[in-house]
Amino acid sequence: MIRLGVNIDHVATIRQARRTSYPDILEAANLVISGGADQITVHLREDRRHIQDEDVRILKKSITVPLNLEMACVDEITDIALEIKPSSVTLVPEKRAEQTTETGLDLKKDFKQIKNCIEKLKNRGILISLFLDPIEDAIIAASDLNVDIIELHTGEYASKYNGDNLYETLMALEKASSVVKKLGMKVAAGHGLNYNNTAYLISKLPEIEEVNIGHSIIARSIVTGLDKAVIEMKGLIL
Repeated sequence: MIRLGVNIDHVATIRQARRTSYPDILEAANLVISGGADQITVHLREDRRHIQDEDVRILKKSITVPLNLEMACVDEITDIALEIKPSSVTLVPEKRAEQTTETGLDLKKDFKQIKNCIEKLKNRGILISLFLDPIEDAIIAASDLNVDIIELHTGEYASKYNGDNLYETLMALEKASSVVKKLGMKVAAGHGLNYNNTAYLISKLPEIEEVNIGHSIIARSIVTGLDKAVIEMKGLIL
């Protein structure tokens, strides 16, 4: 069965817009879990635009499913991860001006920094996922880093779902997922996945074991409520 990780960053986005104490991040997480989420995902950004340090501490202490922490490979955030010890860490690239993560990690450029970060986290017993574009060379390089999961960047697939060149994009993801599996790592997928395009992707990529979805679920919850929004998505990935 495919695991559903629900990213609740944008619950915190609403809270931070007015610097209030609501909506409560733990209450939101518990509603998501009651809807069937298999893990909670949050991205602790360097600029703290939504999730805050204390949010991560509270979630790790209180939730009943694994906590997946998305983070850039920088010392400040690494130290927080080492302190809190989430179940897993997904290393992602990060730019201050971006609205959301735009590309996969550049392992060629940042290999030494990423390797050092991974070694520290692995020594704490934290599972490691790398957020990568569906490029074979990058996946092969990742296999040398002793990581557990590769989360394939599905942004291009999402943008082309109802347009041209979808076949080529799917073929790239299919080849990448096959390489990940052959190299002994788990296949995850995330970015831009929603209620229209997720089921089709899963039907074409049987290697996928986990999806991480945030924005579309939080947006849907405005109409349905968080628990029902998660139930709907779970129904699509079964």
